[in-house]
Amino acid sequence: MSIAGAPSVDFPLFDEAAHQYDALLVASFGGPEGTADVIPFLENVTRGRGIPHDRLLEVAEHYYHFDGVSPINQQNRDLIAALERNFAEHGLDLPIYFGNRNWTPFFAETIAQMQADGVQRALVFVTSAFSSWSGCRQYREDLLQVTEPLGLAAPHFDKLRMFGNHPGFIAPMVDRTCEALQQIHEDRRRDTVVVFTAHSIPLTMAEHCRYEAQLVDAATTVMAGIGEQRWQIAYQSRSGSPHTPWLEPDISDVLSDLRSDGVTDVVVVPIGFISDHMEVLFDLDHEAKEHAEEIGITMVRAGTVGTHPVFVNMIRELVLERMTDHPVRRFVGALGPTHDICPIDCCLLGVPTASVARSA
Repeated sequence: MSIAGAPSVDFPLFDEAAHQYDALLVASFGGPEGTADVIPFLENVTRGRGIPHDRLLEVAEHYYHFDGVSPINQQNRDLIAALERNFAEHGLDLPIYFGNRNWTPFFAETIAQMQADGVQRALVFVTSAFSSWSGCRQYREDLLQVTEPLGLAAPHFDKLRMFGNHPGFIAPMVDRTCEALQQIHEDRRRDTVVVFTAHSIPLTMAEHCRYEAQLVDAATTVMAGIGEQRWQIAYQSRSGSPHTPWLEPDISDVLSDLRSDGVTDVVVVPIGFISDHMEVLFDLDHEAKEHAEEIGITMVRAGTVGTHPVFVNMIRELVLERMTDHPVRRFVGALGPTHDICPIDCCLLGVPTASVARSA
């Protein structure tokens, strides 16, 4: 697996050749599964970034609110179980492995097991729908850090393309948004505002990727499937120095502005997350919900795609793309299909930032 990928000028961004694979790796962020795990996990996430210990203790309280258990690992296990059933039903004989960047099972553990099992070439599904350094490139860098010292003994990895504009992601998000709107009283539903949220990232990171454009395109496409309804995008879960500019507006500011504009009902759609992990459960269901109640807004939070059968089927479709000559790459919206091969300048970090990411 090459971190650089193919230079965008000299090489194509799409792999048109069929390949044979021995396995699929589901690659995710990782999260603690007990109170004793929380601080070591946060130390893994922030290692080398100079984060004060007091800041780690502050973030740790979010996890202690849930007995130190992030739901992300179990949700990934549920997704893998659904994928295994889907693969079996469709005759796709491809074992699935699970590895994390920041908590067990770490990439190193999983890749060692893949080696022991004789895996030589594998696909990687990263549990991020949209392109950014933290949502794509960092996963590739971390996998390279594990595999490079192994030399020719390491499995070769090909990453599946980003899927934020794939119909297998958009259609379930339309379903989830409609389900949430149905929870608003019929008399008030037409005036309800739909607010799409995603993890904020530093502006220096956003300038080197298509994160914002992809979010806008996905939200626009979801709303096209719902009908006439007022909507907008907000960001959540920012961290790091308050002096470092991040994508805005923040979800709390948006709720306040909407209330000032006379809005009484809001559906919040966490389109930037594929499962109900910590930023959804704490930052939305706890903090944002509490703020909405304080200012007099009824807030309904839409579900994430999770193990929606259309989404699970989409992952199998992405796998089959890489196993097919000149595949059809389905997409919806205005941006076209995302690339198979990451250009050398794709999703750069920009200026390093000191932040505590809580994508778990």
